[in-house]
Amino acid sequence: MTAHPGLRSRLRAGEAIRLAGVGLAARRTRSILSALGIAVAVAALVAVLGLSDSSQARLLAQLGAEANLLTVATGQTFTGNITPLPTTAETMIGAIPPVEHVTAVAILSGATVRRSAAVPSIDTSGISVVAAQGSLLSALDGRLLHGQYLGQVADSYPEVVLGFSAAQNLGIDRLGPQTQVFIDGRYFAVIGILGPITVAPELDDAVLVSYPLANAEFGFDGTPTRIYVRTDPDRTAAVAAVLPFTASPAAPDQVEVRRPSDVLAARLEARNTFVDLFVALAGVALLVGGVGIANIMVIAVFERRTEIGLRRALGARSRHVAVQFFLESILLSACGGVAGVAIGAAVTWIVATAQGSSPVVSGRVAGLAVLATIVVGAIAGIYPAARAARLAPAHALRSA
Repeated sequence: MTAHPGLRSRLRAGEAIRLAGVGLAARRTRSILSALGIAVAVAALVAVLGLSDSSQARLLAQLGAEANLLTVATGQTFTGNITPLPTTAETMIGAIPPVEHVTAVAILSGATVRRSAAVPSIDTSGISVVAAQGSLLSALDGRLLHGQYLGQVADSYPEVVLGFSAAQNLGIDRLGPQTQVFIDGRYFAVIGILGPITVAPELDDAVLVSYPLANAEFGFDGTPTRIYVRTDPDRTAAVAAVLPFTASPAAPDQVEVRRPSDVLAARLEARNTFVDLFVALAGVALLVGGVGIANIMVIAVFERRTEIGLRRALGARSRHVAVQFFLESILLSACGGVAGVAIGAAVTWIVATAQGSSPVVSGRVAGLAVLATIVVGAIAGIYPAARAARLAPAHALRSA
């Protein structure tokens, strides 16, 4: 049946989209597998950017909270010898007016930490013993995962608190009356486990003991190895400038002052570099998926010559056939894009939640990802659509 000579064949937009959907649904398995390549590329793109944004939001929050934290550490002479901080350094620093909190720690060199006496003394897993003060958590905004922090009882009895990584290395994830560690020939009760301390990662691999207990058990003389200083945010730079002279007036050039927020900023910059690389790889994967769709659509044109010839014989124009295959390519790619966004958002939520970050999935990124798949689908559909439009009705029906 052919169209009446006096009538013009028309194909409305709604009908064209419906025909494209029917064409894809008729070959459901092939369509799903074709869209899967696009979905994987988009999911990787959304997940990488989502996890980056989630991590970046957490780091930026830490930058805002920790930008007024400074650390004072022991330095070295030109010969490489360690220059200890004076025992009065903490008191002197605390007298600076803009300083809000100050706390000191000291590494107890030579002390080994093991899960039990049966573990060889050489197997310490890199865990150090650190004398810490009761003001440590408040100064560093630290938190406890389990148990309690060092109190007055820990000044007289063998009690310790484990850093986050130290607890993992020792295989301790819960506390009980018999939870102990073996330090220099004596068992110490574990009363707490700290959460990760981003601004002071050296404490994550440490076992903390109180100053009085460190003095009684390890001969600690009160000399700190690191001092953490919390200042007025508006005067942090000014405090940093005077800290070397305040901590060690006799040798200010041998005092090291750091600002942990600078480390976080550098980490953020390095992470953004890797994100750019992964985004580029996801873009390449998206193009590969587009090539796959173009290939599938070319095969579809070859297999559906009878359908094309019959439609042309019934009055469909060549441009109508071209529009149908062009829309099929776009619809196939767009479906893969939407599925990829959903998968990427789910991956972002799961991983970010497991890492303790708030999941962040940008609506702008999701929209651009779907738009990119539409563009890729459009480009991939140009040649198959043109090839379908060039098929003559008689030739198409004869080749069936």
